Amino acid sequence: MTTTTLLAAPAPTAGGPHPRRGPRTSVSLVLALAGGLATESAFPARSWWPMAYVGIALLLLALRRDSVRWGFLTGGIFGLAFFLPHLWWANEAVGEPIGWIALSAMEASALGGFGGVWVWVRRTPLVRDRAGLQVVAAAVLWVAVEQLRGRVPFGGFPWGVLAFSQTDAPLLRLASLGGTTLVSAAVVVLGGVLALVALRVRHDGVRAGVVGGVLASAVALGPGLMPLGTAAQSGTLAVGAIQGDVPAQGAEAMSQARAVADNHLSGTRTLLQQVGPGALDLVVWPESASDIDPRTDRELGAAVDAVAQAAGVPILFGTQRFEPPVRYNDYVLWQPGLGGTASYSKQRPVPFGEYIPYRSFFRRLSPAVDLVGTDMVAGAGIALLDVPIVRLGRAVPITTAICFEVAYDQLIRESVVAGGELIVIPTNNASFGLTQESTQQLAMSRFRAVEHGRAVVQISTVGVSAMIGPDGTYLERTGHFTSNQMAQDLPLRTSLTLADRLGRWPAGVVDALAVLLLAAGLLTTPAVRRRGARPSR
Repeated sequence: MTTTTLLAAPAPTAGGPHPRRGPRTSVSLVLALAGGLATESAFPARSWWPMAYVGIALLLLALRRDSVRWGFLTGGIFGLAFFLPHLWWANEAVGEPIGWIALSAMEASALGGFGGVWVWVRRTPLVRDRAGLQVVAAAVLWVAVEQLRGRVPFGGFPWGVLAFSQTDAPLLRLASLGGTTLVSAAVVVLGGVLALVALRVRHDGVRAGVVGGVLASAVALGPGLMPLGTAAQSGTLAVGAIQGDVPAQGAEAMSQARAVADNHLSGTRTLLQQVGPGALDLVVWPESASDIDPRTDRELGAAVDAVAQAAGVPILFGTQRFEPPVRYNDYVLWQPGLGGTASYSKQRPVPFGEYIPYRSFFRRLSPAVDLVGTDMVAGAGIALLDVPIVRLGRAVPITTAICFEVAYDQLIRESVVAGGELIVIPTNNASFGLTQESTQQLAMSRFRAVEHGRAVVQISTVGVSAMIGPDGTYLERTGHFTSNQMAQDLPLRTSLTLADRLGRWPAGVVDALAVLLLAAGLLTTPAVRRRGARPSR
């Protein structure tokens, strides 16, 4: 492969002329901007999944200039073009743009870091003249950056991970092998191959790009041939799910907690009339289905117990537990005649959404921080509830990650490994209006279904809710801001996927490789630059 097909401007040679340093600045910026917008279109609401490969290809082409600082700027432009539309729902939730812009800029800076580091690493002798290694190095560095921004700051924010754009694509099946690490890496590899094909076609004609095109097609479509286990392994569970809706759209609906609880009580009665007596094993309500805690409010507790006894099955529901000066986001197991017997408390409260870090400092930037009046604190323990099921004569362990926790790999994995046979994602999307936040979250739930080989129920106060098979297919789905009920017999599964068995290893290997690439850059690049930086006269 000629140097014109490398993902970098050709390196200078000792005593030789200094080569052109990549595309013009204006071209780089246009490519980065187009790449960010293309990549965002691969995610819900559009879900044009091949555009993720196109977007990454455009970014790598934009980064061909041999300048670390320009690489950071180019990656940052790509990041802003991606995150500003991708996180638009943050503006809807807060009601003023400062939070949306700050969050988008912070996430975009991580992609700027990718751009700068990629240019640096690509100068190393091992990578510089090898197109294949350049593609692999780009994938390693990208995934390492994704993992870093999923951890810091404030516990990280793994929204916009490339893997979550592939829930309608054949690549989704790779989730069972290596989770988000493998799927995101595959997307970058495909983008890198497309970039190389584009450069080869430009230099040698269309025929020269055929091999690369075939390779890209094989990587993109081949995983669709992988079989996935979907059969029940420890019985089935007849689950009813209630999307109660709220009296009004927007954040103000949060103050109408009793009316929201009444909606879910009414929806449960409606479902019982539809399915008949004895048809269900379990009823699930969403996060914040009853923000007045039925465990402490006698009137509401009696109403919840009455509908649980009418159903003859346990109910899982979300509520707020206040222990001044803080609160907890609980998902409660309510048994007929016994009340709330167990609960899981959310471990990953959302910074600036459910609690305000460094409140006095951030209040100087915006008074909107005080919309969060009482800070939520993290619970402890695994996201798992053992739910007694009379028909099965045993307790079924159910993974119960709450809302944004669906984005965190390890939290769900540790619950499944601990015995979770079904995954329930209760969420409250009322404050996000008709934005794409709920469908982005639903894509993550579909990804988790395949990653762990489990049926998943995402149940929202206002939608979008769905019941999902272990292969990521929809069994049933609701709309936005509607009152809906769903009922399905879901398979209970106990086997662990390879992704579950490997655990943190794929991510750890990627991190180690990224560190080695950085070390190689630090040890070798300065010498290379000194030998070749002086152009001939």
